[in-house]
Amino acid sequence: MTTRRSTSTSTSSGTSTGTSGTTTAGGSVSPVLAEVVRSGFVEGLHRGSLVLLGPDGRVEFALGDADAPVFPRSSNKPFQAAAVLRAGAELSGERLALAAASHSGEDFHLDLVQKMLSESGLTADDLLNPADLPLDRAEADAYLAAGRVRDRVTMNCSGKHAAMLAACVRNGWPLGTYLEVSHPLQRLVGEVVEEASGEPVAAVGTDGCGAPLMAISLTGLARGFRHFVLAEPGTAERRVADAMRAHPEYVAGTRRADTWLMREVPGALSKMGAEAVQAVALPDGRALAFKIEDGGIRALGPVLARALRLLGVEGPVVSRIGRAPLLGGDAEVGEVRAVF
Repeated sequence: MTTRRSTSTSTSSGTSTGTSGTTTAGGSVSPVLAEVVRSGFVEGLHRGSLVLLGPDGRVEFALGDADAPVFPRSSNKPFQAAAVLRAGAELSGERLALAAASHSGEDFHLDLVQKMLSESGLTADDLLNPADLPLDRAEADAYLAAGRVRDRVTMNCSGKHAAMLAACVRNGWPLGTYLEVSHPLQRLVGEVVEEASGEPVAAVGTDGCGAPLMAISLTGLARGFRHFVLAEPGTAERRVADAMRAHPEYVAGTRRADTWLMREVPGALSKMGAEAVQAVALPDGRALAFKIEDGGIRALGPVLARALRLLGVEGPVVSRIGRAPLLGGDAEVGEVRAVF
């Protein structure tokens, strides 16, 4: 592969995307990464940026502006989990995987969050993430059918918050302010993000769960994931990567692409984030990161599958992740497909 940076492209149907897309600060147009095809007609486009790193950590392929800062959203969670370990929290196995999770809200997720809280002498009332339904649609349907209501434990970030609270209990840090950017734990998160990505945090915002959110570039995000899989055994970073890869169902859920990829591609570390962010690292140092500009999650699977193939990853799991059919009534009439 050779490095390629693009500011515009054409769809596979020959339709020019021209200057109708969102422009960057420099005035260029983000390239189309995926198109929505219904009954042979291109009815929508998803623009974004993407970067692929080779085993040596160098950029081998890029589209859009992979050096501009983005909010990685939940792709930041491995960094947050490593900070929890650096703070002295005694987490391992499934508990550590859940600390880095955007879990689906399946019963085994919720049970373990409750156990983690209990082990720290806490309850769900100590969580500062919002109440929500399970992230997985099938789980949400079953949850509501059972007459249950939105709950803090059910929210997909509750494992991360339970882990953050465990670190606070361990150190005697304030529990009621653990989400403030000035809190000792959140300062530690910032240090991990900067060390792993190799760049300063460009901005700090607030994530959907209320936690501080550190902005870095897609290149920095890919390098951060690469850093985790190549870290020395026993370090906080490697412990997080190993736990996630050993227990992928706790990182996501039984019907989620991150779980499938980490189960079926040996040594892969994978974590998606809201607004269609994705990062993956392979055990030899190859890595990728991308963001769909409009946050369209429906394009995430096709773009991820194409990016994996460009990294040389093949197999049934890649095809499974990349499949995004469109329905017309009960029939399949189209698809979302990558176009790079």
